[in-house]
Amino acid sequence: MIVRSLEDVVGTERDVAGPGWKSRRLLLASDGLGFSMTDTIIEKDAVLELEYIHHLEACYCIQGRGQIRRFDEEKWYSLERFTLYALDQNDRHLVQALDADLRLICVFNPPLTGREVHRKDGSYAPDET
Repeated sequence: MIVRSLEDVVGTERDVAGPGWKSRRLLLASDGLGFSMTDTIIEKDAVLELEYIHHLEACYCIQGRGQIRRFDEEKWYSLERFTLYALDQNDRHLVQALDADLRLICVFNPPLTGREVHRKDGSYAPDET
């Protein structure tokens, strides 16, 4: 059994940040569950262009307001508390926090190893182990 709080993660090697975001990695590949889970903050007014070409991702909004759209489409979808989005086709996308930080619980498959940061194309590198 794994029992871990956000307090256990903040300020450790599992607490990773980049321009406009921070990701507290609650579960990683090393935990052996076959997926990873993060508590992710997208900072107010940040617009992130992302494309997880090596991972599938599902995110559940627990705080704040934002919006998301596929990169090649114009329609924005509203993100608010208790809304889920899933990138089931490795979708290139834009996600934006609106009037406050946007807080998401994110699940990745295959699981993150821990120190991933977004590359220039918005993706995480594949696990080479």
